Amino acid sequence: MKKTLLILAAIVGISSGFTPSTTPPDMVFQSGEWFKFRIHYGVFNASYATMQVNESTLNGKPVYHIKGRGKSTGMLHWFFKVDDRYETYIDRNAVKPYRFIRDIDEGGYTKDVQIDFDHEAGTATVNDKKKKKVETLDIEPSTQDMMSAFYHLRNTVDITTLEKGDEFELPMFFDKENYDFKLKFLRRDTIKTKFGKVPALQFRPYVLSGRVFKEKESLTVWISDDENKIPLQLKAKLAVGSLTASLDGFKGLKHQFKTLPN
Repeated sequence: MKKTLLILAAIVGISSGFTPSTTPPDMVFQSGEWFKFRIHYGVFNASYATMQVNESTLNGKPVYHIKGRGKSTGMLHWFFKVDDRYETYIDRNAVKPYRFIRDIDEGGYTKDVQIDFDHEAGTATVNDKKKKKVETLDIEPSTQDMMSAFYHLRNTVDITTLEKGDEFELPMFFDKENYDFKLKFLRRDTIKTKFGKVPALQFRPYVLSGRVFKEKESLTVWISDDENKIPLQLKAKLAVGSLTASLDGFKGLKHQFKTLPN
């Protein structure tokens, strides 16, 4: 059950993978947008995760302050407690991250890290508050963090142009490392949700096999095939067991949520 919200944040960022636009996008999200996901680990209703957008300022700059929270529930909480908090502050026009926060407790494994991005200098300053260590590292152009990628990518593609087999990459910075997030568009689909049948886009992100995932193609994710491009469901084959996350609630969407007639 470790890294529940981290996995979710990494996956929901696959709404597209096209090169960022050079002009400010017409945002598909807005302040007040909120998602709730119900997460199952094997037979357990393991946890819930939420993501919420609010307008704010950071160092005098207008930003969207986005908060993610994941907590274990039920029987799992008794023998493996999860309490994760992720935050990102993104530019309100360019949708690039200025600050990323990861404050987690996963079965006693804790981290409290703040990353401040300087895109003009091409650096990220990593403040590991638990270890009381600060270091500055180089980053790639157009780098995103694990949460900002979701909101950035929702604004960069006309989903009507997607074709089966399309593959995309996006530069990310996480845990003091630069890496390319890669994924493949599989097909258009229709999935059943608690809100009804929903047109969806199915993707396959490529992940590192090993301690968390069973193999590099262990993930499948469904994104709504509409103007919102919100995450509907993901399925993951983990090194031990499997995980399913489903959209359980939402509010504050900028566009109407579309469902199909029964």
